[in-house]
Amino acid sequence: MKLRAKPEGAAGRFKDTPQPAPDTPWRDAAWCAVDLELTGLDARSDEIVAIGAVPIIDGQLILGEALYTLARPERPPKTPAVLVHKLRSADLADAPPLREAIDSLLDVLAGRVPVFHTAVVEQTFLGRALRRRHVRLPPDADTEALGREWLRKRDGVAPAGLSLARLASLLHQPAEDPHHALGDALTTAKAFIALASHLDAGRPQTVASLCQVSKPVRAAARRFGPG
Repeated sequence: MKLRAKPEGAAGRFKDTPQPAPDTPWRDAAWCAVDLELTGLDARSDEIVAIGAVPIIDGQLILGEALYTLARPERPPKTPAVLVHKLRSADLADAPPLREAIDSLLDVLAGRVPVFHTAVVEQTFLGRALRRRHVRLPPDADTEALGREWLRKRDGVAPAGLSLARLASLLHQPAEDPHHALGDALTTAKAFIALASHLDAGRPQTVASLCQVSKPVRAAARRFGPG
């Protein structure tokens, strides 16, 4: 029988750090908003070129522990993607390889619940990268799904899709740098805190309840461009 390799380094630390229990009240749990910039949306051929992450503790942003890193792709970015995130081959030439960038993310994510916007995109690309390190993404929260749930409770109806910029506008929050991994991670983090607070006002929210709302969002990635 072939033994599975034991994760080492950042992957080992990530795997050995316990995640918050499902029944933990949301403000008592540690979260981390994550955004990726990509060369496209085809997980078979496209790659991660930038990662942004913003930790959330006690319902507050922990900007001093935020992460932003580029990742050098194996193939040049496609023109449509460059037009979106403005990262050219020259900008990425001296970036660390993806393995090193993922290690940096794993250190920030250890013991924290991931938060994504339109989570299926990050789940697909990060899931592939983490499988190579013999670790898995824990259950996550999706601000698109949470935003739709909030609107459904507030208005009785929710849109089929909800972009990050539109969600920020509905929450009366300024959107940070769009299509920049750290800017979008910060916008996602602020939206998550607001949405969790709104939903908590109606019914106490836990790690499990916020992650459970996020499960139905799967096909939304088709509506979005790279990154």
